[in-house]
Amino acid sequence: MNEPTASRRWIGGANRRKRAIPISLSVAAFLFTGACSSDKPAEQPAVTVQAAPVEKTAIEHVVEAQAILFPLQQAAIVPKISAPVQKFLVKRGSAVREGQLLAVLENRDLSAAAQDTEGAYKQAEATYETTTAANLPEEIQKAEADAQQAQQALDAQEKVFESRQQLFEQGALPRKELDQSRVDITQARNQYAIAKKHLDALLAIGKQQELKAAAGNLQSAKGKYLGAQAQLSYSEIRSPISGFITDRPLYPGEMAAAGAPLLTVMDISSVIAKAHIPQDEAAALKVGDKGIMTVPGMDQPVQGKVTVVSPALDPNSTTIEVWFEAKNPKHELKPGTSVHISLTAQTVKDALVVPATSILTAPDGSTTVMRVGSDGLAHQQAVKVGIRNGDDAQIIEGIKEGDKVVTNGAYGLPDKTKIKIEALEPPGGESKPSVKGSKAPSGGSGEK
Repeated sequence: MNEPTASRRWIGGANRRKRAIPISLSVAAFLFTGACSSDKPAEQPAVTVQAAPVEKTAIEHVVEAQAILFPLQQAAIVPKISAPVQKFLVKRGSAVREGQLLAVLENRDLSAAAQDTEGAYKQAEATYETTTAANLPEEIQKAEADAQQAQQALDAQEKVFESRQQLFEQGALPRKELDQSRVDITQARNQYAIAKKHLDALLAIGKQQELKAAAGNLQSAKGKYLGAQAQLSYSEIRSPISGFITDRPLYPGEMAAAGAPLLTVMDISSVIAKAHIPQDEAAALKVGDKGIMTVPGMDQPVQGKVTVVSPALDPNSTTIEVWFEAKNPKHELKPGTSVHISLTAQTVKDALVVPATSILTAPDGSTTVMRVGSDGLAHQQAVKVGIRNGDDAQIIEGIKEGDKVVTNGAYGLPDKTKIKIEALEPPGGESKPSVKGSKAPSGGSGEK
């Protein structure tokens, strides 16, 4: 019994050894195959990115800034004299026109002074007319008559002297009478010279001096009269511009002080948005550039244009002040409001435009993009960037129309990396639900 049992055990063990040999060979073959396959380089995995084509379209250089609204014109009207307010003809919010009478100050003393100087002026004017038209010609006429009379007297004395000299030579007249005749003719000659000199003085000098004196008196009287009229006019407060009354701090009867604002008038037919813009951005702006203004509380932006670009920097902020003017026909825009302006400094048609997210900027300032190659790899490409406008950027050189650039996933991506382009999701990041078979959710309790 023991011997057959031992024989069976040996045969069974031999069979198990025979089955174990093929299993060991299979494991060895597997290990050898694995060792051989590990010598081959592993395939590079593809990086998933998003890309967009380079398009040729128009792009605008837009300069944006915060600004404060100011009126087109503003006048703080101050009186030139100190006097009580007699009456106001307008109130806050009143619409006024240029030259309109707004208020009257107490002016009875000024009115009396104006009347007094007016009388003196009229008197001086009458004196001037009398001097130029009557007195001076009469004096000249009298001087001419005196000179003529002296001439005649001189001629008569000369004839008397000649006749006496003949008589003296004939011995019919004593020398004493001849000498007297010589004295008379000398006196007549002197009288004629005096009369002639007086006439010449009136004609040459006296007439001008007389006229100057009369004209000076008239001018002095006129100046005093005009001064009194001006003082009286200062009591009437008139508007220098058209607009609206925005401030009236006093009431009738209160004292208006010279130099202190009595009324404020604003012209808000147009408004000016004043902004301080950095120098590099303001350098692209010029007078006449178009733009829009976003105002809180208004649904639609307001159109306008640049009217002033300051030629000098603000020394405090080192910015440039820019004025943006917009029409305000309905007076909806209020001075003092904080607004946002967008100014179009430049427009380029047929520009090569890429998404701004595709632009990579190195620490040294150089710019590149990752261009999608036909070999499925991302190639780093140096580019020159022009205008940037929101989500878009202009490429001046480096790529051409039709190329594709990586827009999402380019940061840190090595050159010549294998990429896989992911389709862009629709806005909102969610797929639109199918209309067929859809059912709108019900508010409140549903049907049981």
